[in-house]
Amino acid sequence: QTQLLGVLLAAASNFLISVSLNIQKCAHLRLACQTDPKPYYTSKLWWCGITLLELGEVGNFTAYGFAPIALVAPLGCVSVIGSAFISVLFLKKTVRAADILGGTLTVTGTYLLVIFAPNVPQELTARRVQNYLVSWPVLVYVILEIIIFCILLYFYKRKAVKHIMVLLMMVALLASLTVIAVKAVASMITLSMKGKMQLTYPVLYIMIVLMATSCAFQVKFLNKAVHLYEATAVVPINFVFFTTSAIISGVIFYREFQSAALLSVFMFLFGCLLSFLGVFVIARNKKEEHLQIPFIDCGHIPGQKLTSKIQPDSHSSRYGTLNNEDDLVKSQS
Repeated sequence: QTQLLGVLLAAASNFLISVSLNIQKCAHLRLACQTDPKPYYTSKLWWCGITLLELGEVGNFTAYGFAPIALVAPLGCVSVIGSAFISVLFLKKTVRAADILGGTLTVTGTYLLVIFAPNVPQELTARRVQNYLVSWPVLVYVILEIIIFCILLYFYKRKAVKHIMVLLMMVALLASLTVIAVKAVASMITLSMKGKMQLTYPVLYIMIVLMATSCAFQVKFLNKAVHLYEATAVVPINFVFFTTSAIISGVIFYREFQSAALLSVFMFLFGCLLSFLGVFVIARNKKEEHLQIPFIDCGHIPGQKLTSKIQPDSHSSRYGTLNNEDDLVKSQS
């Protein structure tokens, strides 16, 4: 029953997040269509979306206190499915055949995940977290993660390699530490609320610092990936990398599949594969929405040799004027 509560809480929270993102997008589009656009933070609709987003994140955080990481992390696909279909209501988009196919694959995969997920009825106390931290598998895992992250960071900083795989692999490595810390903090707070006080142990505050730090750097590299690449490419790849790293961290740190049967493990992985495939099908060939940006079209002005749309340069001394053909020839010579 406790694990089922975590599943329902995670699914509802991710659905709430998809609703909040579409509400925020709708608020931005409404503000962009106004003749005198106001800052987005003055919109009540935008604040409504932010409130729902915070509630969804709190629900996700709480779900880790009731269910294993291997079960909560893949349920992030609910937000992808929800966003695809809720956008029909908020943003007046059309439902594509790919959305229906991807949604069917993802729902089937999610069902298999829930049915064959590991059943871990252990109480995650502060002492147990301390024992996990100093175990050899965890130490080797953390050292390997640090080495791989440093290598990727070297190529990113020194060699200026900003490939989407490099950025999202760094995000995934940080995300694995985040979910480990979130699981520990949520479980210890849940036990404390039940009367088994865990707030006096230093490991709780170590995990809180680890959670905040890894989450901050995770957001930094994820924003960089979104800035450089289309969201339709970032979302599915990030979902696959994040879910995979979260499952691996749950297996190694919390030993979630320690007593699972081979068939259950196989069906769980098959459910993950179906969910990954469904997310890719939904995101594939999805067009990006761009806000309308004012521009100057100089293609039909006589005597001007200008074939593209340009933005006015307010820093130029000739702001508001156009170069004649003679001026262009002189400048080139």
